[in-house]
Amino acid sequence: MVFEREVSVCNDHPSLAGHFPGHPIVPGVVLLHEVLDTFRQGSMVRRMVVGLPHVKFSAQLKPEEVVTIRVEEETATLATFSCRVQSRLMASGSIEFRPGTALRVERE
Repeated sequence: MVFEREVSVCNDHPSLAGHFPGHPIVPGVVLLHEVLDTFRQGSMVRRMVVGLPHVKFSAQLKPEEVVTIRVEEETATLATFSCRVQSRLMASGSIEFRPGTALRVERE
């Protein structure tokens, strides 16, 4: 299964204040948070992330740049991800997780 979404980090994000004054870049941890959100939002199954065994940052992400996050399940316990601004690779890696239970959908 493949999950994909586009996100951008606003100029006023709290993490940018000291990262780096005059030349802000999005901290890697903020981008990884968006990757994990993409992974969790894309499924009707709860998953417990147990690790990020491989992460590579290839380029600096600037505030307001639109990044496409793509997460692809490889096995029942491993997914891979990539983050791109247009064709430029910003980050890539893998996510280890434990499968969980189906999410309950509330009906009105």
